[in-house]
Amino acid sequence: MKRNFRMIIGMLLLAIPLCMNAQVTTKKSENQKPKTEKNAKEEPKRERKEPKGGLEMPKISGFVQGMFQANLTEEGKLMEDDKASTFRMRRVRLSASGNLSKTVSYKIQGDFTRSPMLVDAFVKYQPCREFGIQVGQFKTPFTLESPINPVNLEIFDYGEAVQQLVGYKDVCGVGALGRDLGVMATGSLFPVMGEEGYEYSIVDYSIGVFNGNGANNLDNNNRKDIVGRLEVHPGLKNLTLSGSYYYGKYYKDEENNGIRNRWTAGAQYNDGKLVLRGEYISGETGYVTDIPEDLGYFNSNGYYAQAGYYFKAGEQKIMPVLRYEHFTKDASIANGGTNWYTAGINYWPLKSVNLKLDYSLVQKESGSNSHRVVGMVSYKF
Repeated sequence: MKRNFRMIIGMLLLAIPLCMNAQVTTKKSENQKPKTEKNAKEEPKRERKEPKGGLEMPKISGFVQGMFQANLTEEGKLMEDDKASTFRMRRVRLSASGNLSKTVSYKIQGDFTRSPMLVDAFVKYQPCREFGIQVGQFKTPFTLESPINPVNLEIFDYGEAVQQLVGYKDVCGVGALGRDLGVMATGSLFPVMGEEGYEYSIVDYSIGVFNGNGANNLDNNNRKDIVGRLEVHPGLKNLTLSGSYYYGKYYKDEENNGIRNRWTAGAQYNDGKLVLRGEYISGETGYVTDIPEDLGYFNSNGYYAQAGYYFKAGEQKIMPVLRYEHFTKDASIANGGTNWYTAGINYWPLKSVNLKLDYSLVQKESGSNSHRVVGMVSYKF
């Protein structure tokens, strides 16, 4: 663990001169930019956008998601379950965010589906593009899909592998909301400049130290989890290659801390119309035990691939999407995995309103098939 802390401190020390150099380079490039005849003619017509900064009133935003879900047997009948067919409020979120100064921002978000619950609460110091530091409760930097706001997901919810291995309904029984309390360093390196200035950075990084016990929970094992994600845009703004790693332990009992190590590799292409995303997630969970009925130690793995395309007509948009996903909780069990084949449609009658309809064939490798139908209405403000 000491080595992990030394590594993080070293990255922070490296980021400081990068940040200082970036600021100097930016000012120098602005002062030395040659003014051609074309630039001189166009410059007065451009609207100069001043950078945000200073104390400002909080921005209030949020979203509401209501849904209907039906789980059907292979013959198309409702499953023998009290919740096989139900309406529910999936998420009701309200947030306040803003800037305290040119370099300090904040966000507070709560959820009201069951009872008021804190979702996000953090302050971020961002002196430059290359380095920022964030403290509080927020999403851990793990996987490509988890950082996506749920209201912007192409299907109604995160995939099973993401939920089971990223702290939503984790296989180790610890964590919720994909969030945790901690401190995280973030930044974007190697900027690519275009005719209008900055376009994107080739490398985006995030690395943090967290309690490892999930949202709204204190640590209970005096060990901290290390989580990091690296994203590379190899010469193309719309293409992202991503890898992330989770190294941690969770409290099992007074004598045991369970292993919670995970890694991912994925890629995404998103040009505003075509969206392609795929990812592989693997994890080891538990601890070595001689008791057969105990949870013990096991390896999990999952992956998904999906494709969607936006068709636009004024403010209205429609997006058909196809997705395949697989998850195996314990890889030592033969034919213990489950496959989901999903076809869905998204429709935006207004910019702030989204309607989803998803159908999934659920195929257990050892067992009968089933069907899932989900309809969702989302409204954001």
